[in-house]
Order: sequence, then C-alpha cells, then structure tokens
Amino acid sequence: MAAALFTLVMLIFLQAVLGFDNLLYISLESKRAPEDKQSYVRTWGIGIAIVLRIVLLFILVSLIPYLQKAFLNIDNEFLTAKVNAHSIIVLFGGAFIVYTAIKEIWHMISIEDVHSMKDSKKGTVASVMTMIIIMNLVFSFDSILSAIALANELPKTTGLIVMTIAIVISGILMIWLSERVTTFLKRNRMYEVLGLFVLFIVGIMLITEGGHLAHLSFFGNPILPMSKATFYFVILVLVVVDIVQGRYQRKLVMEKEKNANDVTV
Repeated sequence: MAAALFTLVMLIFLQAVLGFDNLLYISLESKRAPEDKQSYVRTWGIGIAIVLRIVLLFILVSLIPYLQKAFLNIDNEFLTAKVNAHSIIVLFGGAFIVYTAIKEIWHMISIEDVHSMKDSKKGTVASVMTMIIIMNLVFSFDSILSAIALANELPKTTGLIVMTIAIVISGILMIWLSERVTTFLKRNRMYEVLGLFVLFIVGIMLITEGGHLAHLSFFGNPILPMSKATFYFVILVLVVVDIVQGRYQRKLVMEKEKNANDVTV
C-alpha cells in the first residue's frame, strides 16, 4: 500500500512536470476558438483527452514492443535510421508544433491591425478541440511510457490502477491551471510572443527526441535528444531576457518622455 501511494505521488509530480509544454499549447490553441467558448473548449478538450489517455495507457502496456520495433531501415552514406511508430508520432507532433509557432509568430509581425489579427485567428470549436485532443495525446506518449517504467515494480493490476488515478488527477489539475495560464496571457499580451517561442522550443525538443528514437544520423552525426534540464534552462533564459528587455524598454520610454518635457520647458 505504501509503495503504491508513493508511486502515485511520484506519478502526479511526473505528469505535472512533463505537462508544462502541453499546458502552454492548450492555452495558446484555445485562443483560436470564439471567446465565449474558450473555457468550454479547454475543459472538454482536456477531459476527452484524459479518457483517451487512459485508453492509450492500456493499449501501450500491450503494444510497447511493437511500437518500438523498427519497420523501416535506412543505411547509406548520407542518412541512417531505424524508424518505428513511436518515433513517427513524436516527430510529427514536434514538426506540427514548430509549424504552428512559426505561423503564429509570422502572423503577429506581418499584420498591421491587432483586432484583425484576433479575428483572423479564430477557428471553430470542433477544430480547436480536435487539435487540443490530438496534441494532448502526442504529448502524453512520453509521460505514459515514463509512468509505466516508474510503476513497473508494482503488480500489473495495481500499477494500472495507480497510473489511471494519476492521469485523472493530473488532468483535473491541468484543467484548473489552463484557465489561469490563459487568464495570465490575456492580461499580459506581451508574453504571447514569449509563449510562442517557448512552444517553438518544445517542438524542437520533440523533433530531436523523435530523431533519437528513430536512430537518425546525418553524415555520421547522430541526432541527440534535448534533455528536460536543457529545455527548462533555455526557458529560464528566455524569461529572464524578456523581463530585462521589458524593463529596459520602459526605462527608454521614460527617458524619452523626460527629454521631451525638458525641451518643451
């Protein structure tokens, strides 16, 4: 009982740590829905994804050997790879997130009217919710595989129950946190740019991880996965740069206003 409880606490903590990038994507993606439906989209999108995560958990327990078995071998002087289903899923998810981040960043700097930008980004409730569910499942692969490894010492039935409870609890926390992250981004719109660059790095992290899972190597140089420590360090640097740049910009504006007042006097 004590071992199961300890594993449950560790699994919830693991889901929370690994779910940060997923939470950011959900908050940014939900803004494409009509404003009065955004909370609905986040709640039901995450809720449906929780159910599918549990289904995915039971499937992965049985299919892990098959998902990680290479079905395509490439070996030449330019490229070597042993592609499996797991690597394809992670690579696709990473590429899509990079595309989404670049598209939104380009849209923000190329459009002149902010109100037009807000209107043009809108999508239907169904399309936004579908993307949240799909990407939630893509993000969940690694967390579920890590959870299976962490609960490996428990009996199979007990381990599945503990992992299911952890997924439900972490999903409820994600719903609660998604509202607060979205509210923060609405009140501090300057951080939308920071959020999109963080999302871009998340995509790069997934691409490197997918490349590593596929044993990709270009000209004899293997693709190495970005570690979580590196990821969080880069995020910290981005946040610090954003804060320093914001304060310095405000200082320049104050000096400009002061100089303008001195000239007027």
